[in-house]
Amino acid sequence: MKLLYRVLPVILSVGLFGCGNSSTQDNASASGTTVTEHKDNFVSKLPDTAPTLKVAMTGDLPPFSFQDDYGNMQGTDVDSIRAIGEEQGFKVEFYKETWQDMFDSVESGKRDLAISGISYKDDRAVRYGLSTPYFFNPATIMYLEGKFDIKDLNDIKGLKTGTLEGSKEEDTLKEMGSSVELVSRSTAFLAYQDLVQGNTDVFLYDMPVLQYIIKGYPEHKVKIVPYEAADAPSAQQVVLMAKENTKLIKSVNEGITKLKAKGTFKEIEEKWLGATEPATKSTLNNQQTN
Repeated sequence: MKLLYRVLPVILSVGLFGCGNSSTQDNASASGTTVTEHKDNFVSKLPDTAPTLKVAMTGDLPPFSFQDDYGNMQGTDVDSIRAIGEEQGFKVEFYKETWQDMFDSVESGKRDLAISGISYKDDRAVRYGLSTPYFFNPATIMYLEGKFDIKDLNDIKGLKTGTLEGSKEEDTLKEMGSSVELVSRSTAFLAYQDLVQGNTDVFLYDMPVLQYIIKGYPEHKVKIVPYEAADAPSAQQVVLMAKENTKLIKSVNEGITKLKAKGTFKEIEEKWLGATEPATKSTLNNQQTN
């Protein structure tokens, strides 16, 4: 089994990845071997005096945020928050954190914001400051081609179903109770492995992640069935900030509005996922939000 995250040679528990120009260095030996820097090719157009915000992201969830061979952050959310910052006059530096630590670090003020495939949820809106949506991120069912004919959530009843711990899909599956056998994993990669190795029947997760997997693993023939409409609140991806940080929330929202008008987010989506059709032709009559 090939590793899903080919671009991730070393996983760090927590790391700082520079403000726009992240870099790591090869270890120099005691004999004086030359140190080689591998810098991110992004160059901010903002002046050195521009403020720098601390951004939390998982760094292990393609296509939203992951690392290249040298530890530089990349992905749709890296491009998105950099574009928002360039529009609104702030630079960013990235911190790799676990999923739950992202939320905790923003709430405590340790980080200014989090962006890493975060979907809107009502309980998050109560506890945190959420931006206006910037990316369509519907929940999706994935299964091996030819094994089933799944059209909606009703068709997964009785099946062994994998998903990511703490995700909106896990919430939906828990609401379905004993009608499904829930298998929650700590990473999307482990949940995907379960599916292709036959340990689960279906895998529920965010459509952009599954689209990215399909591009990288064409040897596994799968079907994906999105089950949230474009206007479903839980299908919207948002930036997460502290509830009381109204100034930053306003600035981020202004940036999102400007970039939507310019078509920037669509360009970012096509860069990482290619042109895709709206995920509105599946089971929208059975739509669930959480």
